Amino acid sequence: MRRLLCCLLFCGPALAAPPAFTPVTPLAPGAALAFPRDYGAHPGFKTEWWYATGWLTTADGKSLGYQVTFFRSATGTQADNPSQFAPRQLIIGHAALSDPARGKLLHDQRSARAGFGLAYAKTGDTDVKVDDWRMVRQADGSYDVAIRGAGFTLALALVPTQPVLAQGVGGYSRKGPRPQQASYYYSKPQLRTSGTVTRADGSRQQVTGTSWLDHEWSSQVLDGEAVGWDWLGANLDDGGALMAFQVRARGGAKLWGHATWRDRSGKIAHYGPEDVSFTPQRRWRSPRTNADYPVAQRLVTGKTSWDIAPLQDDQELDSRRSTGAVYWEGAVTVSRDGRAVGRAYLELTGYVAPMKL
Repeated sequence: MRRLLCCLLFCGPALAAPPAFTPVTPLAPGAALAFPRDYGAHPGFKTEWWYATGWLTTADGKSLGYQVTFFRSATGTQADNPSQFAPRQLIIGHAALSDPARGKLLHDQRSARAGFGLAYAKTGDTDVKVDDWRMVRQADGSYDVAIRGAGFTLALALVPTQPVLAQGVGGYSRKGPRPQQASYYYSKPQLRTSGTVTRADGSRQQVTGTSWLDHEWSSQVLDGEAVGWDWLGANLDDGGALMAFQVRARGGAKLWGHATWRDRSGKIAHYGPEDVSFTPQRRWRSPRTNADYPVAQRLVTGKTSWDIAPLQDDQELDSRRSTGAVYWEGAVTVSRDGRAVGRAYLELTGYVAPMKL
């Protein structure tokens, strides 16, 4: 589903005439996304993001969670302006480190107009940068992620171990009851991860782990009744992968939902809105925003129930300096029938205030 939140929120005041962006339409029968082309940017679409999340383990066995996100937004303004200073594309970065020893999320953000080699999202393959933050896909298919944030530095290599997981129908992913409420969306689960985490005091830790990467692009907003969503991307211990989301209306009612489960054998099952539900099991109230987040939930996909529990409660990310949004994005465990079956990331949006699309 994911991450319309930030890109939809940082667009400026409405223009007299809406800008024209490339529409998201169903793929032709039998068609699918094309790689490596679709690893790269799609500047004709309004919004796009590359989103890596994962669990890391230090040399002394401690668990950490991390998030690295790069957003691209076409502003739709000054398209004919030849000046390199014209803000035709905006690049935004979010990064966070979840460490239970600290008790709350460490996070940072960057934003810049594209240009001058300082910020860009290249076409043809994944290469996105803002200031000294970068994510680039190498010739061998691995991803190098470099983040120098406030209080932490991440230098990670993400190596694919499985094929791309296309979401929806061949990568066309519905987000609401109308067909135009959709995105193009694929995931890369079970990325073998290694690298270093460096703290503000200069201490450096070698880490290993498993990551999940989402890449999604769209030009359409969500339904006007939508206020936010819950999303999960889970790397299962048996080698499987699970993605699920629900879009919430005012009052908490479900507007739309979808889930994709690729089991250990590679068999893929899709679940429609009527077969996906998130039910809060425990809530945590933020001392900063007073938002009440359902940090522990029960997810149902078809006839299967999954229990979600956070690595730590305080994983709220305040990105008001870049996108205007505050949301909960955190490392969680996934269990079935009381037995741990995977590690994941959970995203909760629209709990501080309804999204203004």
